[in-house]
This record gives sequence, structure tokens and C-alpha cells, in this order.
Amino acid sequence: MIWVIAVTIFWIAALIVNIRIANSAWGNTRAGRIFVPVLFGLTILIVWEGLVRGLQIPAVILPPPSAIAVRFSESLDILWMDFVQTFLKGALSGFAIGCGAAFLTAILIDRSPFLQRGLLPVGNFIAALPIIGTAPILVMWFGFDWQSKAAVVVAMVFFPMLVNTVQGLKETEAMQRDLMHTYAASYWQSLFKLRLPAAMPFVFNGLKISTTLALIGAIVAEFFGSPTRGMGFRISIEVGRLGLDMVWAEITVAAIAGTLFYGIVTLVEKKVTFWHPSQRK
Repeated sequence: MIWVIAVTIFWIAALIVNIRIANSAWGNTRAGRIFVPVLFGLTILIVWEGLVRGLQIPAVILPPPSAIAVRFSESLDILWMDFVQTFLKGALSGFAIGCGAAFLTAILIDRSPFLQRGLLPVGNFIAALPIIGTAPILVMWFGFDWQSKAAVVVAMVFFPMLVNTVQGLKETEAMQRDLMHTYAASYWQSLFKLRLPAAMPFVFNGLKISTTLALIGAIVAEFFGSPTRGMGFRISIEVGRLGLDMVWAEITVAAIAGTLFYGIVTLVEKKVTFWHPSQRK
């Protein structure tokens, strides 16, 4: 009981310090914006460790962060192999193929009123299909290696990217389009010089949504068939063995990879859409 009280006091004190730093002038600087979430994350880990140790929670239910860190350091070769199989091969390839195909399809839809009326409703219907139902089918079609995981990722990221890009291509004002028409600009000149730049915030919104969907799709697809490697494969195997420390190690790798992937896309967005009001300080 004393241990729980001590952890609670630490949590309240750390939370107050974090709030004060976040609301201070230094908290609004670049270093402060990095320090605040790092401090908050460390606070959560310390409280997690303290509660698990103090309440003597069994490791098969919730291992402490220290045990997860030890397992992480001892399994770097396995974690790297799983990362390459799931993220680099399955998620990234599916992300590139799905988002690229969606971008090109959005331009075709923008060019064709028939596709606007016919393809988008079908796309919304397919996007609503649950991954639990489509993943086993795609695994049977494309095999048990990373190609089937990439196919699942393509199915997951295609329509969010498509819808955002199509919407972005409609964002220009009538006066802007009339001005391009006055200059005798062709469809492609208007597209590349006016409409695509205006659509970039929507395009990157679709890309950022797809970064998380890609990793989730690749991991979930591995539950329905995979070679003896991959994050989803490892998680399903270790859960059966009650190796929760290894499961959390894989979750940590997935969280780090997903965060970095999202961050890279966000940095590229800032460079490309620096002119947009959302990027102004």
C-alpha cells in the first residue's frame, strides 16, 4: 500500500512539473517541445515499473519495463529480422504501391466524370471491408511471404489516399481556374501548376494516415500465415508461449518504426507545403 501511495505522489508531482514546463516560454521552443513528451514518457515508464513491482503483478500479465528492456537487448538479431520482414518488405512496399496507385487513380478520376460517379462509391464500399476478412484471402492468393502482406497494405492504404487526393484536387477556387483558362493553359498545365500544389496538404494527410495503416496491416496479415519471421508471427507465437516480454519488445519496435515513419512524412510535408497556413508559425 505504501508503495502505491509513493508511486501516486511521484505521478502527481511529475505531472505538475510537466504541465509547468509545457506552459512555460521554454516549453514552446524546439528543445522544449521535444523535452516535454520525453519527460512524460519517462514518467509513465517509472510509474509502470513501480506499480508492477509494488503490486507484484505476474510477468505473464504485465511485465515491467526493465524486463522488456532486458529482453529487447538480448533479442536484437530477432527483432531486426522481424523488422526487415514486416516493415521494410511488407509495410513499406505496400505503402509505396498503394499510395502511388491511389495518386494516379485520383488523377484519372479527376479527369473522368464517369469514374467520379462510379469508382468512388465502390471504393468506399471496399474500404469498409474488415481486414480480418480480407487478409486471409489475400494471403491465400499471394502466398505466405511478404508479398501477401504488401497486398493487404495496398488494400488498406489505397482508398484513404484516393479519397484525400480527389478531395484535394477540388480545392482550387473558380477564380483561380478561370485565370488559368484565360492564360490558355491546358488541363495538364493547370494540374501541375495550380491544382496539384493546392492538393498537397490533402495528399500528405492521406500519406500520414497511410503510415499507421501500413504497419497495422502488415502485422495483422502475418497472423494469418507467415514464414518463421515477422512482427505479427512473433507476437502470435510468443503469446502462446506466455512470453509477454518479447511481445512488448515487438510492440516497442513497431511503435518506434511507426513514429519515425510518420515523422519523416511530416518533415517532407513541411518542406513541400511550407506556403500553407498550417505550416506557418
